[in-house]
Amino acid sequence: MHMRQLGHSGLFVSELCLGTMTFGGGEDGFWGQIGRLDQEEADSLVRTALDAGINFFDTANVYSAGRSERILGQSLKNLGIARDEVVIATKVLGPMGDGPNARGASRGHILSQCRQSLERLGLDHIDLYQIHGFDNATPIMETLEALDTLVRQGHVRYLGLSNWAAWQVVKAVGLAEMRRLAPIVSLQAYYTLVGRDLEREIVPMLLAEKIGLMVWSPLAGGYLSGKYDRDGQSADGRRATFDFPPVDRTRGATALTEMRRIAETKGCTVAQVALAWLLHQPVVTSVIVGAKRIDQLADNIAATRVSLDGDDLAAIDAVTRLPPEYPGWMLERQGAYRS
Repeated sequence: MHMRQLGHSGLFVSELCLGTMTFGGGEDGFWGQIGRLDQEEADSLVRTALDAGINFFDTANVYSAGRSERILGQSLKNLGIARDEVVIATKVLGPMGDGPNARGASRGHILSQCRQSLERLGLDHIDLYQIHGFDNATPIMETLEALDTLVRQGHVRYLGLSNWAAWQVVKAVGLAEMRRLAPIVSLQAYYTLVGRDLEREIVPMLLAEKIGLMVWSPLAGGYLSGKYDRDGQSADGRRATFDFPPVDRTRGATALTEMRRIAETKGCTVAQVALAWLLHQPVVTSVIVGAKRIDQLADNIAATRVSLDGDDLAAIDAVTRLPPEYPGWMLERQGAYRS
């Protein structure tokens, strides 16, 4: 398990991160569809991750209404894990109550939710605190100043964003630099072989600003797990009841055919090819993997040992690359003048 520097910070995290969205569902609604792992099951997954060299764990206050944070924190205690051996990331934005101020990225919501996340996790600080999405109702400066307060108070060490557009990230980076506030070091975003939209604007921005990328749903909600046939059908799997993220199944079918060919030559699974491709992308810092069972997590961990050569990467790229789109094709054409 390789360690990678998170953006322009001094923090090093494992190339795989254990996502804990499957912890604590406990009901038949949305979170119950994602996962319903109890404390004992969660402990087993955390132990497996740690034994494989994973030091990075991601959760959010909205996951199972706080139960995911509580279970993760208890796992660290149950397993006797020293605080400085792990990097704990959580997020804030979504509704945590019925009122209009119990959501969003306002100063009040951020400060109060950070305290509550710390209490649920049973920790004295959060390593990476992330804004879970863009809040159109709150000025970016208000959000950044609230986050800076948490860093200065010692409750948070590093700051990140999730699901922001390139212009929103750059605006936040510029404002933080101008006001000498704590910097943004990471972005958590969706990126897969059947969802490469990130490459149009966000990937160039991340590389230019030296911001680390954490990838969520690297198997496209299970679509790249190898369970699905050419028509995108499967007898089981999460997409049977929760079809997300959206996938172009025509392009996806072609990608799966090529991935199965490579998996056969490498003696690995289709899921491992999908994860290995991400780990070969220079912009990626860490890939968030979630699991309901030990064997699923073990299969994901094995992807770190899959090596894709130039021919493999070229073959995958040929069937998954984005179609040209303006201004990208014009930037490439005019950029040739200076090459």
